[in-house]
Amino acid sequence: MAFIHHTTLTPTKLELLAGWLPAQPWYRGKGQPELVKAGGFRLDDPKGEVGIEFMAVTDTSGDQPVTYQVPFSYRGAPIAGADAALIGTTQHGVLGQRWVYDGTRDPVLVAQLFALIVGEAEPQMQSTSDTPDPSVSGWFAESGVTTPIASTTVSDDPDGTDILVETASDGRRLTIHINRVLQPGQDTEGQVLGHVTADAPMPDGTTARTAFAVVHAHP
Repeated sequence: MAFIHHTTLTPTKLELLAGWLPAQPWYRGKGQPELVKAGGFRLDDPKGEVGIEFMAVTDTSGDQPVTYQVPFSYRGAPIAGADAALIGTTQHGVLGQRWVYDGTRDPVLVAQLFALIVGEAEPQMQSTSDTPDPSVSGWFAESGVTTPIASTTVSDDPDGTDILVETASDGRRLTIHINRVLQPGQDTEGQVLGHVTADAPMPDGTTARTAFAVVHAHP
């Protein structure tokens, strides 16, 4: 289980995001974001080397607040060949320098997300060590699908991020769609093979059930 250090980050995650978000194709704002942390959850790396967090942040800079999902991975050394996925580096008060990545491009995060979907990983509270988060649930329509996954490719568009994965057990190709803008009732019906759902913050201060990730068969 990951241990959460309650210490300083310089710069903070929100400061890193403020510079990174406007360059993303799914960003809805028109200028510099004003960000507030709004929730999320964590997953454990079985090897205990990579921090994995699915953060919800609300941008209040526009006429209406917009809540984004950013899967983060935190590493003690850079990923070779992944410079385009780097959000930035930060100085951790206990662990030292950390490389912060858009986790959709980190194979460890993607593997654990798929494990959550098929019931092989347990979601954890965002800010408390060794504490499961029962408000987060993964679901897959079929039994017998297991990790690992053999390969991934990733693409972004204005609707979010698609992660194409191939299962190692049977070579099946699936698309995990990451909902970057969180809205209640997203894509949890129809031709859906699986999903991760959690309570997402609403502009009025309440929470509503929504899909953080949705799985479809790849055409």
